[in-house]
This record gives sequence, structure tokens and C-alpha cells, in this order.
Amino acid sequence: MPGLERTRSTEFWVIRHGESTWNLEGRYQGQSDVPLSAVGRLQAASLAERLTGQSFGGVYSSDLRRALDTALSVSERLTGAPPVQTDVGLREIDVGELSGKALSQIRLDHPEYLQALRADPWLTRRPGGESMQDLYARAGVTFAQLAERHAGQRVLVFTHGGVVRVAVGLALGGVSERAWARLSVTNTSITRVLLSPEGGTLLAFNDAAHLEALDEATESDDVLGQTP
Repeated sequence: MPGLERTRSTEFWVIRHGESTWNLEGRYQGQSDVPLSAVGRLQAASLAERLTGQSFGGVYSSDLRRALDTALSVSERLTGAPPVQTDVGLREIDVGELSGKALSQIRLDHPEYLQALRADPWLTRRPGGESMQDLYARAGVTFAQLAERHAGQRVLVFTHGGVVRVAVGLALGGVSERAWARLSVTNTSITRVLLSPEGGTLLAFNDAAHLEALDEATESDDVLGQTP
């Protein structure tokens, strides 16, 4: 890409996990370890079919099983069946006390939080958890470490909706605090970013063409959620 040296850049293919059982139920999950739903497993299989034979310099995943199981479904179909390495820095935003709750319950239990979130969606922390700014800082460190380790290579990353947004922000040099939650990320969608010490480029966002034969996938997650 113009302005970026490929030998000093890392191309990340950043994948959101397949649908989880709590995605299906509309419950916030954050860093709770929730499994894939039946539809999520089908989504992962469709993604694996699409990426069959592709080659990557490394494959990384959040250690949460909805991401890791998606990663394992895909990695065995890649050239060389590379091992999946887990990194806690790729975990979803920590939603603290909101974990396991639907938005209707959050409205009853945490009205002050929702009011604060509307006023400042970037700095407001989930009760007992992280803010979007916290997530950006945490996951940003992980991407920087992986970029340094894999300069000049393509890397496959399996993670969560919030971390996909971090990758987009890193590629664009930041995302408007208000626009952050408007970036809808579909289950098992592919977002491609090029990151280097000089900056970044967004190559593709939320590509879910492999899901066209399946029922519509949810875009709701612990960052986007529903409008409170």
C-alpha cells in the first residue's frame, strides 16, 4: 500500500468468533467462557471452507473457547495446519458485573451506567470491568507485539467484536469516540488491516461472504449491543 513498506508491515486477517450460545440469547458475555452455538459451529465450518489452503505466518486466538474453537476449525484447513497460539490480550472487553445479563436486566440493575455510557461511550467503564479506551490500550499492545514478531508476513487472528474494532482503529489512526459502536461486526467476518511502525491501512472490513448460504448472522456484541 502507498506509504507503507510491506517488508516492515504485517497484514492481519482479524476474525470475529462464530455465534455463541449467549449471542443467541442476547446476553452480555465479555470474558465469560461461553461455547459456540450450533449456528456458530456452522459459521466456523463455512469460514474454514473459504480459507482452505491459505497460508499465514502465524495463527493467534483469544483463549476464550468461542474464539479458540473457531480458530481450531479453520487452522486444520490451512496450508501446513499451523498451531493456534492463544493470547489473553485478544480477549473481548471485560463487562464485569454485566456478564450473563440481557440488556433488559442491565436497564434495571445499572441505570446509572447506561446514562454514563450515553454521555461518554469511550471512557465509561462497565461496572467492575473495562472501558472502550481500556480495551483499545490492551489489545493495541498485543497487535504491536504480533506486528513486530511477524514483520512482512500475514497473520490470522481469531478474536471478538470489540477487538476487531481496535484493529480498525489502529489501521485508521483512531476512530471517532461516537463512531466506535457503529462499526457492526458479523460473526466469523474477516477484517484485514495492514499495520507498520509508520501507520496502518484498512484493507477490508466485515467481509462475511461465506455466510450467504446460512441464516443471517448476528452483529450484536458486548460493545455494540442494542441501543439502550
